[in-house]
Amino acid sequence: MRGYFGVGVDGISKPMNLGNLSRIANAFDASFFFSVNAQIKMSDAQSDTSRAQQALPYYQYSTIDEFRLPLGCKVVAVEITEESVELPRFHHPLRAAYVFGAERLSLSPAMLARADYIVKIPMKFSINVGMAGAIVLYDRLISLGNYPPRPLMPGGPAGEPPPQHQWGAPLVRDKR
Repeated sequence: MRGYFGVGVDGISKPMNLGNLSRIANAFDASFFFSVNAQIKMSDAQSDTSRAQQALPYYQYSTIDEFRLPLGCKVVAVEITEESVELPRFHHPLRAAYVFGAERLSLSPAMLARADYIVKIPMKFSINVGMAGAIVLYDRLISLGNYPPRPLMPGGPAGEPPPQHQWGAPLVRDKR
């Protein structure tokens, strides 16, 4: 899969949820993990049996004004709003930072303003931040991971994956 992605939280306060989301980010091979205005330290994260802190770079920002990402990286806020695009209708950017809100709260207005895209999981109500992270990252994987289309019949064969991209010879432009 081309591109990269990071996963982060805005205002998180529960050690178990921080540990769950960082473990999920590690499991899906995120390139980095970040927090903005976290109410707890990453060292207090619980349930991270994958030891994501040792596997992923972790960036901690006290405020949204400090928040920095690599050039070209798009912020994808996961939040239930009227403007949100439903996840199955969303085309994931190749370079993305997915940000999730704190428990019982929404993403901060400043984070929503910073977002390039706002997506929601089409559900009746909000779910745990770790579960939401797993759903969004799985959707990214099946959308961008070079998987073949799903079979038309239940249990039917899925077909062959698309062929690998073949690079051609370099383009040389005559500048005379």
